[in-house]
Amino acid sequence: MIREREKRKKIFYVPGMISLIFIPLFCLYHFNKVDAFKVYGAIELSLPNKEDFEKYKVETLRKYKVYKFSGNEFDDKKKLYEMRFYLKKLRSTKDTVNGIKLQYNSKTNYDTFIKTLDILAIEDPPTWGMFGNDIYVIATSNSPKKVKKESVGHVMNCGTMEVMRQQAYWEEKNRKEEEVRVFQVSFLKQQWIIFLGYLGLVLLNIFALVKFNKNE
Repeated sequence: MIREREKRKKIFYVPGMISLIFIPLFCLYHFNKVDAFKVYGAIELSLPNKEDFEKYKVETLRKYKVYKFSGNEFDDKKKLYEMRFYLKKLRSTKDTVNGIKLQYNSKTNYDTFIKTLDILAIEDPPTWGMFGNDIYVIATSNSPKKVKKESVGHVMNCGTMEVMRQQAYWEEKNRKEEEVRVFQVSFLKQQWIIFLGYLGLVLLNIFALVKFNKNE
């Protein structure tokens, strides 16, 4: 005997639809609003004080070739290329007469300044420094001298190096664990509104299920 299949009423679980659609959209909006996707970076930069700059007469120490960055993207890019080529020449010839002076102003693009620091970091000139709105780059004739080994030394290992290595390992491990803990605490403090919304959604689900079962 074939029984006719009983038609059941379709169930639309509204809180579940909220979970699938609105929570991802809300998270994307919130993360974008607080710049959660922004990647930060840093470049180490040391600035000489005025006394040292004047003491060593940096401003008149060389015959500087001046590059002025006015904010024009095409011209500034061309000047960066020329400056890098000229810097290579100064280093290779160990020029002690000429130098490079880079001038910036309020119209200079920040990206141009960062690219300048990148070039200096890659080419690694012997001496360079920033004073005011200018950067001075100086070559030198000195070359690092190799120390001639006159005698061969023998190191006696009594286990101290191994102890120091283990100590350094645990210190580094503890430091990383502490960084992770601090990051987790900071993340929870910053994103508390999301967890609050999630808790509210859980309570809404429980309420909807209880009400649905009572109606049945």
